[in-house]
Amino acid sequence: MALYAYRCVSCGDASRNFPMATAPDEVPCAGCTEPARRVFGIAGMCRGPSSRRDLLDSTHRSASEPRVVSALPGARRPVTVTSNPLHRKLPRP
Repeated sequence: MALYAYRCVSCGDASRNFPMATAPDEVPCAGCTEPARRVFGIAGMCRGPSSRRDLLDSTHRSASEPRVVSALPGARRPVTVTSNPLHRKLPRP
């Protein structure tokens, strides 16, 4: 049996047990008998490595709070020019 989450508009969240992959999209709410729609979430993410959790947090945060640039990027490094004719035969990066 798997635990599935449902959300009622007036009563809030509720959980129900159903056999794996047989959960309906809507169930009657236990509090008001109106239809509660199934809610899909990220399963098992809080049990994973902290780097994955930090990446998800920063991704969600960047959607609503983008970083603001406070300065222009620095100048590019100057390209070293050589006058040695043998250097012309070397591959360029």
